[in-house]
Amino acid sequence: MMLFFFLAIVLAAKTAQADFDGPVIVNQIYLLRPQYGSGGRNGVTCLSWRFGVETNNIIDWETVPEECALYVGNYMLGQQYRQDSKAVVKEAYRYAKSLILADDGKDVWIFDIDETTLSNLPFYARYGFGVKPHDAELFNEWVLTESAPALPESLKLYKKLLALGIKIVFLTTRNEDKRHATEDNLLIAGYRTWEKIIFKQDSNYSITAVEYKSAERKKLEDAGYKIVGNIGDQWSDLLGTNTGCRTFKLPDPMYYVS
Repeated sequence: MMLFFFLAIVLAAKTAQADFDGPVIVNQIYLLRPQYGSGGRNGVTCLSWRFGVETNNIIDWETVPEECALYVGNYMLGQQYRQDSKAVVKEAYRYAKSLILADDGKDVWIFDIDETTLSNLPFYARYGFGVKPHDAELFNEWVLTESAPALPESLKLYKKLLALGIKIVFLTTRNEDKRHATEDNLLIAGYRTWEKIIFKQDSNYSITAVEYKSAERKKLEDAGYKIVGNIGDQWSDLLGTNTGCRTFKLPDPMYYVS
């Protein structure tokens, strides 16, 4: 499955090549061996920097330290990223199986989209895995290719939750004008059904992801839904209010969303 995921990323990148132009990172980024080096902040190792990022102790950072590009690339394309994701999903499913669901069809599980449901690794691999500042225009071009593959462990969890009778709500910071491309991409990647997909509206442009997602979760609960679970790759997916009965954090050392 790891090989399949890697091949899917490579194929997706090649498929999008005709419609999405940009610099390609040299092949050495794909060497699947540990890369440590010194980097991060105050000379900490890249491994320690990633730990600080994932525990939300290192916050408000804009780019991956340049000296950690190889480390992050190796992590994202190596076995550890998949194993870390698998550990999170395994615990999420163990928890989900323990739930006693209501009979009203209002039990929902919230999934973020980018780096939670769909993988943008074909895009980020071309820009140093987060070393370069985020380019919204280029990323939007990538989204419109509808080429992002599913994150394998997240797709497994999605299917298992549906089998348990839990409905799925996708809550994303993608703008409403990306609805068509996003829905098509989800279907292509294997996400066949959902209760709702909530996109960010222009009126929410100036607020943080935490504020936006908190408000949208409150709307769901006000509409009678019970958020039994919530999974995302950013702490901003999981912090704030109305976060649900339990939250699960997937790894993502490539970017930070406040």
